[in-house]
Amino acid sequence: MRRGSFVRALLRRPQGAAAVAWLALVALAAAVSRVWTPADPFRTDPYSAWLPPSGSHLFGTDAVGRDIASYVMAASGTTVLVAVCSGALALVVGLGLAALGSLTARAVRESVAVLIDVLVAFPTILVAMALAAAFGGSLGVVVVASGLGYGVTIARVSRSEIRRVAREDYVTAARASGAGTAQVLLRHVLPNIAPVFVVQLSLAMATSILAEAGLSFLGYGASAETASWGRLLADLQKFLGVHPWTIVWPGLAITLTVLALNLLGDAVRDAADPRLRPSGRVAETGPAAAAGPVAAVDPAPGVTS
Repeated sequence: MRRGSFVRALLRRPQGAAAVAWLALVALAAAVSRVWTPADPFRTDPYSAWLPPSGSHLFGTDAVGRDIASYVMAASGTTVLVAVCSGALALVVGLGLAALGSLTARAVRESVAVLIDVLVAFPTILVAMALAAAFGGSLGVVVVASGLGYGVTIARVSRSEIRRVAREDYVTAARASGAGTAQVLLRHVLPNIAPVFVVQLSLAMATSILAEAGLSFLGYGASAETASWGRLLADLQKFLGVHPWTIVWPGLAITLTVLALNLLGDAVRDAADPRLRPSGRVAETGPAAAAGPVAAVDPAPGVTS
């Protein structure tokens, strides 16, 4: 499918359009917060504590008088940074392990398969907490733990897809013409499994956002000098019974962003599936497509369509 038609197919689906719109809004807020926010997100003013939402404070203020809207806006930059870096690391780790487990000698493939099965048993949050205990809590720990943790999952899912594509005739022909493993992987295998990687990448980014929020909530993630939705939740949850409206905003931001990434993955998978195109027909490729239209064949007697 061409890039333009793929984008149109993606945006034609309501969940795809909604996911792209929300993620674009988060990215815009992250970019704008680098140069402007309605107020200083870290400025405290005890005389302005617990102000309700108004024109001067869109989401109200917290216990120390911080403007919640400005803090949520600044924290979106942390979320985007963690999601992008964790996703990139997960993609590199997953692609490397999947390639080693699919396109190398049998002994290496079996060893990598065992390694993947062992590593996938360790939860990402547990790995992050162990790293934080050893090296101290920081966004770097969250990125490394999320990237490595979900990179193994990507490798496990993609390994079978790479092996399937590697057995196709055009890959065999490329190898026969002298193409090396790296060239076969980059030119022939990856373009054909790209939708699988995109779906897994969206899930990896969603997982990293949840991991960062959860670890920051527990005190293992972002430092006090870094705006974080999870840290804001931790600060506000103590006053949930008195000021319940304050916790809505960071919770809603986390929920909608994770939901948007999951919906985007589903929309990418549907847009890449030729059986779900508006025409209702699977696009033909190869010699069958070149031979022109094929006459319809009546179903066998007694068989209904």
